[in-house]
Amino acid sequence: MILSFLWSLLFFVIALGLLVAVHEWGHFIVARWCGVKVQRFSIGFGKAFWRRTDRHGTEFVLAVIPLGGYVKMLDERVEQVSEAELPKAFNRQSVYKRIAIIAAGPLTNFIFAVFALMLMYMLGVETVKPVVGDVPKESIAGRAFVQPGMQITRIADHDTLDWEAVNLELISHIGKDMMQVEAIWPESGQKVDLTLDLRDWQFDPEKDSALLSLGLVPYRPEVTTRIAQVADDSPAKAAGLKVNDKIVQLDGTPVQNWEQIVDRIAARPNQMMNISLQRDGYLVTLDVRVGQRQGQDSQQGYLGVVPYVEPWPDSYRFSHEYGPVGAFIQGAQKTWRWMVLSVEMIGKLISGDVSVKNLSGPISIAQGAGASAGFGLVYFLSFLALISVNLGIINLLPLPVLDGGHLLYYFIELLTGRPVPESVQEIGFRIGGALLLLLMTIAIVNDITRL
Repeated sequence: MILSFLWSLLFFVIALGLLVAVHEWGHFIVARWCGVKVQRFSIGFGKAFWRRTDRHGTEFVLAVIPLGGYVKMLDERVEQVSEAELPKAFNRQSVYKRIAIIAAGPLTNFIFAVFALMLMYMLGVETVKPVVGDVPKESIAGRAFVQPGMQITRIADHDTLDWEAVNLELISHIGKDMMQVEAIWPESGQKVDLTLDLRDWQFDPEKDSALLSLGLVPYRPEVTTRIAQVADDSPAKAAGLKVNDKIVQLDGTPVQNWEQIVDRIAARPNQMMNISLQRDGYLVTLDVRVGQRQGQDSQQGYLGVVPYVEPWPDSYRFSHEYGPVGAFIQGAQKTWRWMVLSVEMIGKLISGDVSVKNLSGPISIAQGAGASAGFGLVYFLSFLALISVNLGIINLLPLPVLDGGHLLYYFIELLTGRPVPESVQEIGFRIGGALLLLLMTIAIVNDITRL
């Protein structure tokens, strides 16, 4: 538990520090190009533990609280500026330059996402085609005649090469009445056009996935009752279970699949159980004391074994791997899709189609950072790209404390020919700060309730 927490915390700090640096670098570099003097470039807040000043007089700082960062530019609204340096003050720049400097932060987040995904696609991402494994007849998918064995190839106007793409398109249809789905039968290549009626779709991300709530159960290779791995210092190891043993009975009751084994073991924590196995053509019977560990709501039993899973059919597997040009195109397309979906989700949050209970805060981000890093570099890159896109979109919200709020004031100035009065801006900053604090509080409370 502690190691898992430290792992998540480490990669949360790495991810947040990198994305903040990318965002603030956008402001910094465009300010330099526009002739504005940058006084400080800080990653983190609070006391600095590292600092360096370059030949332009900019102080680069790493601070102890890694929850953000900032670029401090020369500005006579904040401090007194000498006559000689007035041309370098931010507030003395044209409205076009100020717009460019502020917009550069979110824009750099989007550019970073494109190149992170480009690198991911150049390294290659192993995935599987979205072939349906099961469809409950009374589900929304079942009533639309989606059949097991079909491969979902397109939803609305977007191709779906894998289950991640399918899931994104399902999320984009929250609040809509209908969804057009194109599927094929992999063996014959026959195409089928289907319409899913979403008017009765009840989807709660806290309890279910978008796929399962519609009745789409992805195909998975068979999980056998044969043991592939026995953990050291486990109840199974102590009782003498071995790799390649096939579990056939528990307390004299035959078992047909691994789910039955898991359910029966989980219901017997710290109890004796008789297990019948097939081993090298012989029937072997062993007595084992089931282990005990904390489940979600109560104590649950466990053995400490991993089942053998049949391999994926070669025709179902493929790799997202491209050369530099193809990887760049794929990265740009995916970044754009995420940007559009992020904006759509904000709209659904405002309209009530998505509950505020679905907002996530730093704890969920930390858990996502640790989990993605545990799966490998390509998954961590995807995580960084997704968070970078969301960071860019959030910063473009028209709240005065965010980049989007500053841009709103500057566009008003562009249209009216005069800046928004300082008193009006101050009121906007206070309202924006309160709204942002409210959203952050809701997100953190949601995080805590999910623990």
